[in-house]
Amino acid sequence: MREHLLSVYRYNLRHDLSEHANPQRPSFALGKDGGLLLCTWPHGDALTLPFPYANEVWTGYEYQVASHLMLLGEIDAGLDIVRTARDRYDGRVRNPFNEYECGHWYARAMASYGLLQGLTGVRYDAVEKVLTIQPNIPGDFRAFLSTATGYGTVGVKDGTPFVEVKHGTIPYTRIAFTPAVK
Repeated sequence: MREHLLSVYRYNLRHDLSEHANPQRPSFALGKDGGLLLCTWPHGDALTLPFPYANEVWTGYEYQVASHLMLLGEIDAGLDIVRTARDRYDGRVRNPFNEYECGHWYARAMASYGLLQGLTGVRYDAVEKVLTIQPNIPGDFRAFLSTATGYGTVGVKDGTPFVEVKHGTIPYTRIAFTPAVK
């Protein structure tokens, strides 16, 4: 899985799409924009009739690949993809609150939620009532946590894990904490 995701990162991420032809929907990314292309043929052998969206850039796909890279410890590669995507939606040309794909406020961009787990390693098991914190980043952090019964923040401060419930309840019997390896 790691090698596959690193290959997607290596061959599909472009920091400048000026030389990339996208006959479908270039408004998602074009010109000096960067993005993670859905499909490439790095060793040639391009299909004569590829799937219709092969040349596009979708934020949902970018966030999915980035979060999975982070979960595998490839933080720099994941953040490179996220920064490239967010640079397109910085408010100058595109709305930073509407990563449109196949329509405005399209759900695929919600894959960005996976970035929280990718960086922080925070998972909540409501059945076992265990909150897991296994950050992929060293040091202190605070992140958003939302469950079926409540929401708040969770993180590490001075090497100690914490939970601050802001609304509702987040019942847990223990915090399974594994500090990041520096």
